Amino acid sequence: MNPMPQLTPHLKQLRLSGILDSLEIRNRQAVEQKLAYTDFLALLIEDEIARREQRKLVMRQRRAGINAQKTLESYDFTFNLGVNQAQIMDLATCRYLEEKVPVLIVGPCGTGKSHLAQALGHIAVRRGYDTVFASHAKLLGQLASARAVGNFERKLAALTKADLLIIDDFGLKPMRPGQDEDFHDVIADRYERRPTIITSNLDFSEWNDAFHNKLLGAATLDRIMHGAYQIVLDGKSYRTPRKDLSPCRGDS
Repeated sequence: MNPMPQLTPHLKQLRLSGILDSLEIRNRQAVEQKLAYTDFLALLIEDEIARREQRKLVMRQRRAGINAQKTLESYDFTFNLGVNQAQIMDLATCRYLEEKVPVLIVGPCGTGKSHLAQALGHIAVRRGYDTVFASHAKLLGQLASARAVGNFERKLAALTKADLLIIDDFGLKPMRPGQDEDFHDVIADRYERRPTIITSNLDFSEWNDAFHNKLLGAATLDRIMHGAYQIVLDGKSYRTPRKDLSPCRGDS
């Protein structure tokens, strides 16, 4: 007798309906291999755990907002030979997450800063860390919007609690009055509690130029730089236009 019709409502009540996906296969396996009842049960439980972990992974990836293609596996270390691959592979161990220190990635446009930051984010997500990725401008916009509707503290708490925060393109636009205060709040609340990855086209010596309030900028950067891993990318740009294409001139 097929036990699935009787089991289905019970498994759903226990929130174990995922077991139905593999029950028939595991039942056949148990019969063919003459498994003990406990071994059969262990297989079903392992399947359910794997399903739940996969579901959590998908949810973390969705919340992170990271480009699915920007992984370490797809990062071309041969494109710019000056990249310190050993340093990046060390960061891929996620040790910086346990150390709770920032990772700062700087270099000219198109040298792979964002790709590398998101690749480290992917690894963190796979390891079970809740990750948030946003451009500097988008982050400031979200904070401003939250303040406008009275949800600033809630938004700040969400950014503070993320296991890993990745801020892309820091300083692409100078911060307006008030924005540097919001940014300082994010950095100050995460300081020595949770790590932050920041990418920028600016040299480190130019980072203070992005702040309207220079004194506040110095205080913020002091926290960002403290104990941080620094990666400097240089060389060719991935965005170099193809020479065999003529400029688009519109419809003729």
